[in-house]
Amino acid sequence: MSTEQSVVPAIQVRGVEKSFKDLRVLRGVDLDVAAGSIFALLGSNGAGKTTLVRIVSTLLKADAGTATVQGFDVATQAGQVRESISLTGQFAAVDEILTGRENLVLVAKLRHLKNPGQVADDLLARFSLTDAGARRAGTYSGGMRRRLDIAMSLIGDPPVIVLDEPTTGLDPQARIEVWDTVRTLAKNGTTVLLTTQYLDEAEQLADRIAILHEGTIIQNGTLAELKALLPPAQVEYVEKQPSLEDVFLSLVGATGATQPTAATTADADKEVR
Repeated sequence: MSTEQSVVPAIQVRGVEKSFKDLRVLRGVDLDVAAGSIFALLGSNGAGKTTLVRIVSTLLKADAGTATVQGFDVATQAGQVRESISLTGQFAAVDEILTGRENLVLVAKLRHLKNPGQVADDLLARFSLTDAGARRAGTYSGGMRRRLDIAMSLIGDPPVIVLDEPTTGLDPQARIEVWDTVRTLAKNGTTVLLTTQYLDEAEQLADRIAILHEGTIIQNGTLAELKALLPPAQVEYVEKQPSLEDVFLSLVGATGATQPTAATTADADKEVR
């Protein structure tokens, strides 16, 4: 996990609002994502995570506010933003009929890169998929498909990658594989914006965590800073430090909202897409 900070944020969001008819999804979101860091956007179903990701990725226009990626405005400089960012959605966008290598070669050709075969081979090695490169992607495990999907997203070396619910539906081992991949990305200097409903995922990966609740960021900080919001542990027979789940539920309230840890399906955020 990289701790390098940049004076100019890789992603900057100010006052972003978005409504769908009478439903106010985003109510003035502000956040900064430092270059080379892993930033987790944590929230329950319907909090607006995917809507914000789509705005940052130029796939959706905000009703108000501004957002920039690598200094480019998402509304007025969409072309430059798309060259700077890669988005990986909740489902692996791989062609299961093609082999892993053929998937990578196809994307490299679509992006008009020189020597697409070498690009594919380098990424297969980088993501520990060389031995599986000649196999059809349909035979891959969930973790392997997700790693291939992320590898495809990195073709062209975008400085920023957005992972929207990257481990939804994966088994524990596959989740760990994806976590290792995300850590490697940040270690190599890639900025990662990660949306998740899984508290342990944010706790394991993120340099900073923002909690999105009812369309606004209600808290933003490091894991240590968020834990410090609760009273210190009381020592009786054992010492119990507050977890990220304790912080989250204290901030948003334990009633009237779906707890993120209960989300196990791939239907997250459909209502706000």
